[in-house]
Amino acid sequence: MSDLTTLQHFIGGTPVEPESGEYFESTNPATREVLYQAARGGTADIERAVAAATRAFEDPRWRDLSQTRRGHLLRRLGDLIAENAEDLARMETRDNGKLLREMRGQLATLPEYYHYYAGLADKIHGDFIPTSDRQVLNYTAREPLGVVGAITPWNSPLTLTSSKLAPALCAGNTVVIKPSEHTSASVLKLAELALEAGLPPGAVNVVTGFGAEAGQALVDHRDLAKISFTGSTATGARIAAATASRFIGSTLELGGKSPNIVFEDANIPNAAMGVVAGIFAAAGQTCIAGSRVFAHRSVYDELLERVAERAKTIRIGDPMDEQTELGPLAFADQRDKVAGYVDLGRDEGARVLTGGHATDGGLGGYFYEPTILVDVDNSMRVVREEIFGPVLAVMPFDTEDEVVRLANDTEYGLAAGVWTTNLARAHRMAARLDAGTVWVNTYRAMSPMSPRQGFKTSGVGIEHGTESIKEYTRLKSVWINTSDEPVADPFTMRS
Repeated sequence: MSDLTTLQHFIGGTPVEPESGEYFESTNPATREVLYQAARGGTADIERAVAAATRAFEDPRWRDLSQTRRGHLLRRLGDLIAENAEDLARMETRDNGKLLREMRGQLATLPEYYHYYAGLADKIHGDFIPTSDRQVLNYTAREPLGVVGAITPWNSPLTLTSSKLAPALCAGNTVVIKPSEHTSASVLKLAELALEAGLPPGAVNVVTGFGAEAGQALVDHRDLAKISFTGSTATGARIAAATASRFIGSTLELGGKSPNIVFEDANIPNAAMGVVAGIFAAAGQTCIAGSRVFAHRSVYDELLERVAERAKTIRIGDPMDEQTELGPLAFADQRDKVAGYVDLGRDEGARVLTGGHATDGGLGGYFYEPTILVDVDNSMRVVREEIFGPVLAVMPFDTEDEVVRLANDTEYGLAAGVWTTNLARAHRMAARLDAGTVWVNTYRAMSPMSPRQGFKTSGVGIEHGTESIKEYTRLKSVWINTSDEPVADPFTMRS
């Protein structure tokens, strides 16, 4: 993987050329430099990958492996990720433009995903069920599903792939991954590390390519037991319909338009930094971005001044530079989408307080200034629709009931932030907000141990934590008659 000129699929434990012989280019969004060519996958490539995953799932070396030993392999994979963290971080920064220092932080914690599920592997078990008949034993067992398909996005490729791969392997499944066409390199390297860790060939497969080709073929494959997808709500809806028609499961982490709420009693300097982190970190390219800020009218001006002042001083530039604070958007279409939404906001009557322009960052890349929109309301498209960029809409509110209504007035329900020093209010807001994750006096805190779920159109199913194991297993109920007595004639009445 040191030579990134041409990348092949990774199927059955080996690099595999695309059936079509076609490749596509991936570019560095900071410089527009071509990084490599990756195999353009299609139906034939997905067929090979699913076949390899099926063979691996049925292979006694994996099927009959003890759960404890499976955990050892996951721990080894986590260790290998730690050993290769710097190379992986640089791959992702070159591919999607996220700050190198941010990627180093992510890679420092990424092994925890595999270590956590390594410890969980031999804790997967069923229950004894007491029944009314003491001579009949009833127990449950959790079994792996089979071949799991994972379709992952470009904004955090390794982290979001690991949130699917680690629990799927922990439960005994095998996996076919279709990474974003914008970020193939690091996921291919992850598959290589899985093989090096001792997982059998075919346990982890990667087919690179486009969603309409390789992604759709994976979703439609007849031998797939489950799909796990992170991406847009529109694509998630199509995947949900396709999987439901075949009665297989899906875990979907989808879009968000998360509210970040600042009350009058909040520590305003802390809240301002929380707002900045919530929307401008990763250039706003996170599904949990706190893109809607509601500030109590009594602190609205102070909060806005602090956030705007920091936004104006954010250093835009080369994401490989330790001093850079905002890197590029991941590709040209994403930059153009963000610019289009800001123009739409202006047309809707919003005022651009700061930012509002595309820039090349002095490098020729796809940068966009940190942007704050004011004079907005909850009916505007820039407030209702996911922009996925460094664009913040700020609105005042007067009462707790009002802000709950405004915050919940959205089709999304992924996350929410609350800033207050009132403990009772913190608990009230946590209960009343329609969001799968609620942060109080912090934002973007995460752990592989903490379950995460989207409400409403933000998703289906759970990622992270022990709850995620249920997403990758099926429950079997077993009944055993322990009596030696003859079985009674079912048509003879018992006395």
